[in-house]
Amino acid sequence: MTTSRRAFLAAPSMLALQGRKRPNILFLLTDDQRWDSLGCMGNRIVQTPNIDGLSRGGVTFGKQFVTTAICVTSRASIFTGQYARCHGVADFNKQFTAEQLNRIYPVALRHAGYRTGFIGKWGLDKAPAPREAFDYWAGFLGQGKYFPEGEPGPHLTTIMTGQAREFLQSCNQNEPFCLSVSFKAPHVQDEDPRQFLYDPADAALYTNQRMPVPKTMDSESITKLPLSVQRSEGRRRWGVRFSTPELFQQSVKGYYRLISGVDRSVGTILGELERLGLRENTIVVYTGDNGFYLGEHGLAGKWFMHEESIRVPLIVQGPGIAAGRRVDAMSLNVDLAPTILDLAGVKIPGEMQGRSLRPWLAGQSPAWRREWFYEHQFRAAGWIPPTDGIRTERWKYTRYPQESPVFEELYDLNVDPLEEHNLSADAAHRAMLESLRTRRKAWSDALDSGQLPAGM
Repeated sequence: MTTSRRAFLAAPSMLALQGRKRPNILFLLTDDQRWDSLGCMGNRIVQTPNIDGLSRGGVTFGKQFVTTAICVTSRASIFTGQYARCHGVADFNKQFTAEQLNRIYPVALRHAGYRTGFIGKWGLDKAPAPREAFDYWAGFLGQGKYFPEGEPGPHLTTIMTGQAREFLQSCNQNEPFCLSVSFKAPHVQDEDPRQFLYDPADAALYTNQRMPVPKTMDSESITKLPLSVQRSEGRRRWGVRFSTPELFQQSVKGYYRLISGVDRSVGTILGELERLGLRENTIVVYTGDNGFYLGEHGLAGKWFMHEESIRVPLIVQGPGIAAGRRVDAMSLNVDLAPTILDLAGVKIPGEMQGRSLRPWLAGQSPAWRREWFYEHQFRAAGWIPPTDGIRTERWKYTRYPQESPVFEELYDLNVDPLEEHNLSADAAHRAMLESLRTRRKAWSDALDSGQLPAGM
């Protein structure tokens, strides 16, 4: 037994002290799923009955955000509980160091006696795949493919569902498990002209429905953004997916069909837990790695700081968790690792910068953050312009540092939730602009030193 494993096993177990059996953890992560693409989040079109059931039986976080909206960096933040400039995974050429890998939450749980499994998109594409870090590995590097070579064949979501069942069938009541199922859906198949490659079983869904066009998909919205954004990959992909009424309808329906396919998978996995007698002691966490523009602001993809890009679902259901609760405090992807460790009774490492959501899950209303820092520093010149900024409960400040002069945005989300009216040049809001500039710098300086700003 290694020293680190002994340290984790020796950590005080909150649940054990309460006389409770350590819970199993089922972590379900979707790719590019925005917060409002579930029935339980108020969407009256998409069909997600199984995920909606999780919401009714657990806690739903209405303001869950990612601190960087791109797959690789967001997933690294989920694993480590750290902001991007602290874990350092800013692009697809970076992998965790051996020390970092040893401290991500699934490995911490393995050190503490959990049986661990990983299925699906790892997200950090630099080889080698971390097979030896898990007891069960069915992950892949890169984007993966929805269908095997030489279609037709089983859809990737169906394959992953079978792998999840296989893992669960190899578990037992005496050894807690942590299974991470990292879906590719509803991410597009980038190199395929059809983009949204859903399971043919879902082809009939939404055929007779007309998808509503976002207000900010008008021709003027994109012109309000800096030139680098207007010329970015986000605009190019808008042309591929949303530039005609027919393309828009086809793309949104394909996106929803992929989500309904995930919902069916969730139902099957939960049913397998029930069949095996494991459901009662399993905490289920359902969330996304970043949001997704459906044409808003004349954009596709994610990356920038609009709500459509940074806001994702988060539902937690299981033993000891309040049923049917809605929380509108601002929660973050960096909160997930400390929350999972806390629920498992494993000590949260000091370098994790997120906060455990356990008090909210237990029905409490703790003192909580009132602001957080967003950053996107993906290293691909001219492809995705870098951004950073501050999101408070009411205000959003976004900065595009490579523009000359620096381009800034300021939105009052209470009166302008669609982010249509940039107030950065409005003299009446000068004091708020200066305040958020100061806070942005305080966050940036603190995170550069591996710390959080005072009071955070």
